[in-house]
Amino acid sequence: MRHEKLKRILRDNPFRTDKQLAEDLDVSVQSIRLDRLALGIPELRERTLNMAENAQNKLRAIDKKDIIGELVDLELNKIGISTMKILPEMVLEKTGVARGYYMFAMADTLALAVVDAKIALTVVCNVKYKIPVYSGVTLVAKAEVTHRRNNKYFIWVKIKNNNEEVFRAKFIVVSLDQERKP
Repeated sequence: MRHEKLKRILRDNPFRTDKQLAEDLDVSVQSIRLDRLALGIPELRERTLNMAENAQNKLRAIDKKDIIGELVDLELNKIGISTMKILPEMVLEKTGVARGYYMFAMADTLALAVVDAKIALTVVCNVKYKIPVYSGVTLVAKAEVTHRRNNKYFIWVKIKNNNEEVFRAKFIVVSLDQERKP
């Protein structure tokens, strides 16, 4: 029962630390480590590195250097996950709040990355910043293709800080593959 719950938690948020998992399941950190070992689940750093390497090999619409943040999971035309640490130079001087364009760029590049096309372009975006973000936090963005109509992809991107949603956007991204002439 606990093993199934552990797998479900990590499927929903693969970036949970052993300490966070222990709190989620009300067990010791050592119990989590033993459970992970028994299930063949690597520790956080190795999980992240493996996911990032696999995801970057799947990119089509943009190059890995164009991603804002770190791409860690990608299933074309379905979902994508990226992370980004908010650095001191990314916040407003007066308030210490992260500049919104970093979160927008993170979400936009992830939406483009999830599209299985050689050429993709964001044509519409509806954005909502929900709560302020400050220096030092690591954000996790998840993009999900909700549906597709011809060459249009409708994509939700939600960005969280410790499982609390801080930003969300709905994108319409179009594939220009058929329109481009050689």
